[in-house]
Amino acid sequence: MTEIFEYEFIRNAIFASILASIACGIVGSFIVVKRLTFISGGIAHTAYGGVGLGYLLGINPLFGAIFFSLIASTGISVMRSKKNQSEDTLIGIMWALGMALGIIFISLSPGYAPDLMSYLFGNILAVSLLEIYLMIILNIIIVAVVMINFKKLQAITFDEEYSRAIGINVDKYYFILYLLIALTVVLLIKVVGIILVIALLSIPASISLNFTKSIGRMITNAIFIGVGLMLLGLFLSYYLNLPSGSVIIIVSSIAYLLIYFYKSIEKRREK
Repeated sequence: MTEIFEYEFIRNAIFASILASIACGIVGSFIVVKRLTFISGGIAHTAYGGVGLGYLLGINPLFGAIFFSLIASTGISVMRSKKNQSEDTLIGIMWALGMALGIIFISLSPGYAPDLMSYLFGNILAVSLLEIYLMIILNIIIVAVVMINFKKLQAITFDEEYSRAIGINVDKYYFILYLLIALTVVLLIKVVGIILVIALLSIPASISLNFTKSIGRMITNAIFIGVGLMLLGLFLSYYLNLPSGSVIIIVSSIAYLLIYFYKSIEKRREK
């Protein structure tokens, strides 16, 4: 068992799992409580356009993904504040446009994109040291922004109307939240891929929500739950020689279903 830690790619994958869990626990908790899962999916799929742009320009695709994700989150936030377009329609358009642009950019790129599938479905075993450093920077930004704005983000999450009544600029903090979602999406792309990002953003926080209604404790629990699920999925995928991102999501989904049925049985007993 211990011999696998001798490999650098395993150590990188473990670091990536922990870093991704921190971002998921923090941002995912707000997403689950506020029911912003569809928005997260829209931003994630829009990021594929940035991945394609990165290949076209010959830079790390994650930098392109950051650019496109921030554009998508800004666009959704602006349109939401103006209320002159359906938010769902805008997200759907960005979702499709990002994927289409990604395909076009990749088709225009010289040569063959060998690790393209890792951006769609994830390959945590292929996370490089540069990407670990990028994940650390993104995590620092996410943690710092949430700590500074925690009370305001908590207020708009639980009671938007009351927040407006007491003078909180709700649109501003929604914009901050969408930017945090964009950064978290980029963090998760190499872990589980664009297609599976929604699950990893929502499952640990959803499990945590079953045990507490406090957003602070929910975030803490979600981080530890995420670390446990990701590491379990990582080691299973390594020993079973299966795609890591898919195994992590399957393990997380099974855990969620077990907790869901356990809580359902518990509620029936209480009645």
